[in-house]
Amino acid sequence: MNRLKDATSPYLLQHAGNPVHWFPWGDDAFEEARRRDVPILLSVGYSACHWCHVMAHESFEDQETAGLMNDLFVSVKVDREERPDVDAVYMEATQAMTGQGGWPMTVFMTPSGEPFYCGTYFPRPHFRQLLQAISQTWHEKRDDVVAQGQKVVDALGGTVSLGGEDAPTADVQAAAVQALAATYDHERGGFGTSPKFPPSMALEFLLRYAARTGGGDGLRMAEGTLGAMARGGIYDQLGGGFARYSVDDGWVVPHFEKMLYDNALLARAYAHWWRLTGSETARRVALETCDWMLADLRTAQGGFASALDADSETPAGDHEEGAYYVWTPDQLTEVLGAEDGAYAAELFEVTGTFEHGTSVLQLLRPPADEGRHARVRTALLEARTRRVPPGRDDKVVAAWNGLAIAALAECGAYFDRPDLVAAADAATGLLRGIHWRDGRLLRTSREGTAGGNAGVLEDYADLAEGLIALYGVTGEAAHADFAGELLDVVLERFADGRGGFFDTADDAERLWKRPQDPTDNATPSGQFAAAGALLSYAALTGSARHREAAVAALRPVVPLAERHARFAGWGLAVAEARLAGPLEVAVAGPADDPRTRELHRAALLSPVPAVVATGTGVPLMEGRIPVDGVPAAYVCRDFACRMPVTAVDALKAELTAG
Repeated sequence: MNRLKDATSPYLLQHAGNPVHWFPWGDDAFEEARRRDVPILLSVGYSACHWCHVMAHESFEDQETAGLMNDLFVSVKVDREERPDVDAVYMEATQAMTGQGGWPMTVFMTPSGEPFYCGTYFPRPHFRQLLQAISQTWHEKRDDVVAQGQKVVDALGGTVSLGGEDAPTADVQAAAVQALAATYDHERGGFGTSPKFPPSMALEFLLRYAARTGGGDGLRMAEGTLGAMARGGIYDQLGGGFARYSVDDGWVVPHFEKMLYDNALLARAYAHWWRLTGSETARRVALETCDWMLADLRTAQGGFASALDADSETPAGDHEEGAYYVWTPDQLTEVLGAEDGAYAAELFEVTGTFEHGTSVLQLLRPPADEGRHARVRTALLEARTRRVPPGRDDKVVAAWNGLAIAALAECGAYFDRPDLVAAADAATGLLRGIHWRDGRLLRTSREGTAGGNAGVLEDYADLAEGLIALYGVTGEAAHADFAGELLDVVLERFADGRGGFFDTADDAERLWKRPQDPTDNATPSGQFAAAGALLSYAALTGSARHREAAVAALRPVVPLAERHARFAGWGLAVAEARLAGPLEVAVAGPADDPRTRELHRAALLSPVPAVVATGTGVPLMEGRIPVDGVPAAYVCRDFACRMPVTAVDALKAELTAG
């Protein structure tokens, strides 16, 4: 009776053995609810979610609780990472009804899909009582329940004004920096108080703003936050890579799940910090994070898996959050011996920062003896591999792989790591070969088999962003061409007719609301990601259509900048690119000529946003030729180019000339 055994989502497969008679999302579930005349119980989560596991163990694996669910409801399980559209519309209802949201999300709704009671995690005794109360109300006060659902749909289902009549100006950008400064934690970095999430999109904006303005508050807040995260427990001091968030305001104790999207965004942010300042910490963390993605998330097909769980198995056979990552002084001594164990305990702050006398490793000060630090780190990492690792959600999500492609391509180019560029190219091949079907993008795949879920706006936009970055590094015009195909679908299928974009295509499954939200969440908003990709593509091709669409899509940045700048970081970052042009740099010369490579590298390292072209096959390269047989770089804006330069120093001067 459990219908999840054929799912492609690892999260759904985790529940395939539950005694709950789960349905996947689809018409069959709604038809069954109408046939039985019972409400639908919708449960939404994802595989790396700690509290999703807790509720599953407490309730969904419990025979008595499952019996109530089976008798009284049709139960539907959704992986929010496969169906972000379903998650978005019901999360909006949950937040409207309860004032908060989160996962697992629990929604009771009519057989027509209207939500009438929402919540998140419920402990088993409360959940059982709730199941009985909801069912009783459904049968005894049906009109009230249906009316409540209709009120929710009426209140939330209308078209929302996204605000803004103009694209952001330099004054708007400055106001956003001041808004961020008002909530900046001067002592510990980051914004606001606990829990603290890596503010990846805001950091990208602040770094670009600092490049344009010469530093100031933008650079101070970016460096303070990036440095604090790199030193803290949110960063895996042994294996590299970042956890989802810190439960405290000092970045000490993370929620241990590790997500592809966080690490792709942060690898790129650290690389851009290095590009701007030359920080050795930035270089180290960017490379370690890329290496972690390749080591722990890369799939056999060349894509990148979604996440690692927060929980892992202890020697006693229990599953505990963080068990794979934390240490006691005795464990350090067991691996390293007494002398190095004491050294490691002091170096990594093993003082009982977590539960049961364990500690999350931090690195608050640079090691005085780097050789000893490296030796100890290697030994601890090797010992950790003998622990039971966290589970991996190995589905490939198009959007997040697009973010990874951009990060790996740029880090590979900046730090002379062709293996990272090759990994970005392989992921592109998987997405092109498996996810791209009949001119449309599928959101997920697993083990080389595509799922049936249509791509949403962020999938098209983030993949186009990654492809343009990869083209800039490799000069392979096929990447730019594929980006253009994706963006054509964005313009034709996602446009809202008011200058913005819906999160789903015009032929996607109809929910009670077509989702649309320009604000960033854990990843860049689809609308702002689309704006960035459209702007970059326009710089490569000279397309006025793409540039105009990008500028229109940035309009919501203006009302968000002063009041909610943390949720408009990617839009603000794209607005910085627009203020810079972005610069268009065409590098002409034989690919195997060292002088071409030097100019190309200098262009990629532009401190202000620039779109780089080389090779052939894109309009920006048309007519761009070497000067008297010497490789040359053309710095342009809106396809109006300055005189070509042949020396790296001259190119650097052009890139910073304003």
